[in-house]
Amino acid sequence: MLLATGLGLGLSPLASGTVGSLPGLPLAGWLLGRARRVQLAVVAALLVAAMPVCHQAATVLGFKDDGRIVLDEIVAFPLTVLGLSAARHPAILAGAFVVYRVFDITKPLPVAQAESLPGGVGIVLDDSMAAVMTWPVMAVGLALWRRRRPV
Repeated sequence: MLLATGLGLGLSPLASGTVGSLPGLPLAGWLLGRARRVQLAVVAALLVAAMPVCHQAATVLGFKDDGRIVLDEIVAFPLTVLGLSAARHPAILAGAFVVYRVFDITKPLPVAQAESLPGGVGIVLDDSMAAVMTWPVMAVGLALWRRRRPV
């Protein structure tokens, strides 16, 4: 339960998913200092490892994707900036976090569909889909930012 609730951050009475997702920021920052293949391997391993933890926590708490379970958000967040070295800048990482949380909270169609999968797979996959949807927003935003010209 300690892992599933993000060391207790997911128990926050206000915006538990957002507060509980915060450890994803330093995780992503740390991963961005690694080779892309290492980033991908670590994130993949974390996502797979999170599935049984989240499933067990959901069983104990009695809800499939209980808001107090935030490990899925934490380990999926690095997907939002995978391979985007410019995202090491705190403002860009914060922007990725905001976009990610919007996709995770609003659950547009692919995210909502992923959530319906059984057990820990659905719990982790919906957040992974929100992160995957955030990645192109960040990549395009960074590309446009790099191309800007001083006025």
